[in-house]
Amino acid sequence: MGNVFAEITLKNNGDLIKVREGSKNENDVRTITLTALVDTGATTLVINEDICQKLGLSIIDTRTANLAGGIKMECNITEPVQINWKDRKVDINAMVLPGDKILLGVVPLEFMDLMVDPVRQELVGAHGDQNVILCY
Repeated sequence: MGNVFAEITLKNNGDLIKVREGSKNENDVRTITLTALVDTGATTLVINEDICQKLGLSIIDTRTANLAGGIKMECNITEPVQINWKDRKVDINAMVLPGDKILLGVVPLEFMDLMVDPVRQELVGAHGDQNVILCY
């Protein structure tokens, strides 16, 4: 199976909260649309420092990440960012790593009820057009 990419829109969740509270205009929400590599081997959303700065995300933690090839690296964890894909969205913390790859990992995929279709090599709804959250 080849690489699967998805166009996603990231929004500063803190800005969205201020919009709901009425203290910020919706047009002022820091937003970026980009193409991410869908990586079912990654846990969460992985962004780089440039995107973190453009979205104005605060760093709330530092953790050790296990990267491909067995490499361990300290990485920053951001405050929640909203991921939008078509009509689906999830708020999740992002990992900030060097480089230019943006990864969409398995946790946000699960919360948006998405999966990789290996035949068509694209991101699709796991339950069709219905967004289902599974609670076991």
